Amino acid sequence: MENRINIQFFFLPKLLLPFLPTLTFPTNSKEFLPSTFWKQLRHQKSNSLITMASKLQETYKQQGFLTDLPVLDEVELRAARNAFAELEKEFGEDYTQYSLHNVHLQYPWVMGLTKHPKLMEVIKTILGPHVILLDSRFICKYPALRPANIQENEGETKPEKKTGQSGLPYVAWHQDMRYWGITGGPVVSVWLALDDSLKENGALRVIPGSHCSGMFPHRQATQSGNMLSVNQEIPDELVQVDEAVLCPLLAGSMSIHDGFLVHASDPNTSQRRRCGFVIRYVPTCAYPIQDPDRPRKFPAAKLISGTDQFNHFSDKST
Repeated sequence: MENRINIQFFFLPKLLLPFLPTLTFPTNSKEFLPSTFWKQLRHQKSNSLITMASKLQETYKQQGFLTDLPVLDEVELRAARNAFAELEKEFGEDYTQYSLHNVHLQYPWVMGLTKHPKLMEVIKTILGPHVILLDSRFICKYPALRPANIQENEGETKPEKKTGQSGLPYVAWHQDMRYWGITGGPVVSVWLALDDSLKENGALRVIPGSHCSGMFPHRQATQSGNMLSVNQEIPDELVQVDEAVLCPLLAGSMSIHDGFLVHASDPNTSQRRRCGFVIRYVPTCAYPIQDPDRPRKFPAAKLISGTDQFNHFSDKST
């Protein structure tokens, strides 16, 4: 009986491996020649990648998001976490919670994250080859129930309530497109996890398929603690919360979602930080909505893949 070698494409995200065939080659015959092997590999790899891309696109089109996509290996993750720790030391947690905005312009290691090959492989599958990096921001939910937030009551230590407690940082139900004001093409938002993102520390929640319903009405949030820049929220009665899906991530992996997808995240009620790098990409055909009441400029925009024949953004040097 022949010994055979099984080969799969382990460099691709684990989510995609079920879509790929396994190639088998005999190890004790003349069939296993380099030229024959690579011809078969190129043929099957090409077909598999086409199938993979098609399934990715279809899932994203229907659901509005993809999750659990590995990006950083252990070495890359450790380097990113160490570099971020230096920013925490320099600026302090009050600042790094939400104010590290567009620092890809300042730090090469941050720009490197935005261009990571595994990340860009998925982005280009969704948006095509010509892509602009629109904006980036680190978002950290530090533990809400740290010792400073523990209240003493008649000698008994009691933590603040996990939910519904005024002031605990959370992200209200919203759509990114309400804030960004982009038209002519989709906005894709990435959450690249530097820490494990789980239910206990406020992982992303999404409403699958909600991106197909257009723009929802937004209002000013009625509960304090909303981390969104303009304090927006979709009224609870308009959100089908019973259909919400939690998107837990291990550190080094990412989720992506459409700019119209309704999403939110709860307070971090664990003792662990939840830090992620949010990156937003658009195809080069996209452009800002002209609104005199709220002009939108994107000075940090960079052409990150392909070429730009439209010139819709102010600075797109690669």
